[in-house]
Amino acid sequence: RFEESGGGLVQPGESLKLSCRAFGSTWDGYWIAWFRRTSGNEREGVAYININDGRTHYGDSVKGRFTISKDNAENTVYLQMNSLKPEDTDVYYCAGRRSRTLSITQALYDYWGQGTQVTVSS
Repeated sequence: RFEESGGGLVQPGESLKLSCRAFGSTWDGYWIAWFRRTSGNEREGVAYININDGRTHYGDSVKGRFTISKDNAENTVYLQMNSLKPEDTDVYYCAGRRSRTLSITQALYDYWGQGTQVTVSS
């Protein structure tokens, strides 16, 4: 299972760092992603990282502002969010998919955390 933390309330332009910790079996061979809720059950992929080789991919709306990283020893993936905007306000979810190839489709991710709320407001 995954457990997210680090959400909160910040002002526009400020930063926040989210953490996603994996508990249980190894996550060797996984892609770990951060999604955020858009509407209904749809979720927008924000950032992705391969646990084995560190390859990353970002959604267009966060490129240059967000950075995804990992600490394999701690089974933790981070999302550093800089220059936050009010439109970044959302619930952020950590998700995992065991695959050699990247997928940006939420339906292909098998494991999800409960989410952490990020609010950007003055």
